[in-house]
Amino acid sequence: MEDKDLFDETRKLFVIDDDPIQVEMIQDYIKDRYVFEVKSYGDGESAMSDIKSEHPEIIVLDYHLSSQNSNAKNGIEILKEIGKVSPRTKVFMFSGKDDMEIAKECIQNGAFDFIVKGPSAFDKLERTINRLGDMNQLESINKAQKKTITILVVGILLVVLLGLFYFISQE
Repeated sequence: MEDKDLFDETRKLFVIDDDPIQVEMIQDYIKDRYVFEVKSYGDGESAMSDIKSEHPEIIVLDYHLSSQNSNAKNGIEILKEIGKVSPRTKVFMFSGKDDMEIAKECIQNGAFDFIVKGPSAFDKLERTINRLGDMNQLESINKAQKKTITILVVGILLVVLLGLFYFISQE
């Protein structure tokens, strides 16, 4: 998958949470601060086809997704599926439990960050999105610098080869 497929002109952020109030709060917070196209889903299964086709930049995923539907997959199961179909998508896990074992499990299974729901959750969400933006910017700068270095090396080699050719042809 090429970068342009993942990060096209429209930045996409998906929210997967079975709590409609939480979804609305996240959507409002994101829309007030960023230029993401935001889509929301009440369970991971309904989001997977869009994830496969649209490869969002960020997904905010609830750890517990079975309050409305007891047969729904939990956040870790969905996180693993996302990793298979859209590995460059950054997943921010949201949980109502401030539990180090849950956080560790999420990170080990590919989450970019773990955020505990509560008064400071939106501040952490904003810091995490900004950190991700900084990382993407540094990655772009790094790629541009690598291209510049490659062009310079090729140019220097061409000058050296032309100089050698000229020197040899003069003898």
